[in-house]
Amino acid sequence: MCSICGEVSFKEPYALSYEIIDKMNKTMKHRGPDESDIFAGECAIFGHNRLSVMDLEKGKQPMSVVYGNKKYTIVYNGEIYNCDEIKKDLIKQGITLKTSCDTEVVLYSYILYGKDCPSKLNGIFAFAVYDGERVFFARDRFGVKPFYYSLKGESLIFASEIKAMLKHPKITSKIDKYGLWEILYLSPNFVSGKSVFCDISELSPGECMIFDPQGLKKWKYWQIEAKPFFKDKGYAVEKTRELMVDAVNRQLDSDVPLSVLLSGGLDSSVVSAIANEHYREQGKILSTYSFEYEGNKESFKNSLFQPEKDDDFATYLADYLGTSHTVLTCPTDELSDLLLPSTEHRDLVGQADIDSSLLYFCRQIKKKHTVCLSGECSDEIFGGYPWFYRPEMLYSDFFPWIHAPRMRASLFKDRVAKSDEGYEYISSIYKKSLEECPTLDSDTEEMRTARIASYLSVNYFMTSLLQRKDRMSMASGVEVRVPFADHRIFEFVFNVPWEIKFENRVEKALLRNSMVGYLPDKILWRKKSPYPKTHNPKYMQNVISLLDSRLAKGGYIKDTLDKSKLDEILSGNGTWFGQLMSSPQLVAWLIQLDYFMERYNVNIV
Repeated sequence: MCSICGEVSFKEPYALSYEIIDKMNKTMKHRGPDESDIFAGECAIFGHNRLSVMDLEKGKQPMSVVYGNKKYTIVYNGEIYNCDEIKKDLIKQGITLKTSCDTEVVLYSYILYGKDCPSKLNGIFAFAVYDGERVFFARDRFGVKPFYYSLKGESLIFASEIKAMLKHPKITSKIDKYGLWEILYLSPNFVSGKSVFCDISELSPGECMIFDPQGLKKWKYWQIEAKPFFKDKGYAVEKTRELMVDAVNRQLDSDVPLSVLLSGGLDSSVVSAIANEHYREQGKILSTYSFEYEGNKESFKNSLFQPEKDDDFATYLADYLGTSHTVLTCPTDELSDLLLPSTEHRDLVGQADIDSSLLYFCRQIKKKHTVCLSGECSDEIFGGYPWFYRPEMLYSDFFPWIHAPRMRASLFKDRVAKSDEGYEYISSIYKKSLEECPTLDSDTEEMRTARIASYLSVNYFMTSLLQRKDRMSMASGVEVRVPFADHRIFEFVFNVPWEIKFENRVEKALLRNSMVGYLPDKILWRKKSPYPKTHNPKYMQNVISLLDSRLAKGGYIKDTLDKSKLDEILSGNGTWFGQLMSSPQLVAWLIQLDYFMERYNVNIV
């Protein structure tokens, strides 16, 4: 994995600055600590930082080749999992490859297939290719790898992270009322195709674009389609099993040490079991990690969303599979101390300790492993959330995982939040998303509900999880791969009838049935449990103290927060976002918001 950045100008190439791109590139050194370089062409300058995972010697970027008397240069961030198949096709067409890394494969794919090349790639990626006449950009189907850009005058500026974009003198840190409403009502989810900053846009998942002397052209090369399903349950189970095994095995290729994140829940256990079988066949032992928090053994309380602790299940499955397992425990003080660094790595207000804990864990993993596989994205694709089978949660005014949509905005003076106006704006985005979901006239009401739930979850909830995973892992020099985010799995499962996916009213029944034989029943039929969080009361004490300190020194929160309203809300302890955000996370979110406004010198316009 890596970072990319650059600037392109065909009409004013004299304005391009090597020094500016160098400054942008240096802000993302954490994403590629192994190598850095800059390419300067006539109309484009590209910057790149490399985390070496494949072909450690020859995979240096920016990478250039000459083909048909034309020079092509690429900067690329990602991993391609069908590299072997594409290589065979390239070789058949007369290409001689000089490296074993996928960067060269992506570059020649563009040279031979042009704008159709992204649709041929199975993987996670964001890249730019310059040929002297145009620059072609593309991002993977689920947006696992980030890509931001800005069109300023005759220039197009791009980067993997917002912090790099803000290093360019043409780009300001202005946020208008729409960006503020996304923060107050929607974060850590955000609207695709834009950012909260007025000057910065986002290449959406499944999009590509061309910038040339005529201007910018952008289009979707992939989107999910609703199709009829003519097979039976047996076929659905076998096909799911085949796709899952293939997706995991493809992502085990690495020239550096690799591990798997194993929580003991269904999703991470599926990935671990398949990976372990592959390793055993090669005579190797798989390394796995699980996460815990200081003080949780004494303070854990079961709930509807977290009925059981993960640690016993993780160690049980690790013993069952015979993996080399490590339990990482996050100290409570680290959890609160890393709130500000995790905000800076995300470049946005995030998920409080859910972000800071992952940052801590990834730093520990990096001591022994550079690559790890994770079980994220299963719930969004296979139907692991209650809004998949509770239509009253979907057909309302607001995103179903945001339980108290007005709550955060109500904490601020209304001259700042304009709460009614903000609610209507985000609600309109939600309603529009409901209408955009592809369905069939032949769908049952249950199937239609499940399609919409999956479409929304993939485009909002999952995108946020992937952003968090990318930023916290890459901040630590770790590459996290997500086998469930294989577009082939989503394309298939999206069209499997809901009664197969929710057989006997068991969430993710299709995935469970497909993994019979891989997992023991204790894990296979375990009730869903989300990413673990701290239950230690010391954490609440820490974040209250941090918030009081920030209020005392002044700043955005001091000037805009209604403290009495906050005290009123903190007297309860319900969740307000997803399954994990409750009172301690609300205080931590406010700390992150205040720091974000200060650190990025945000100007609300």
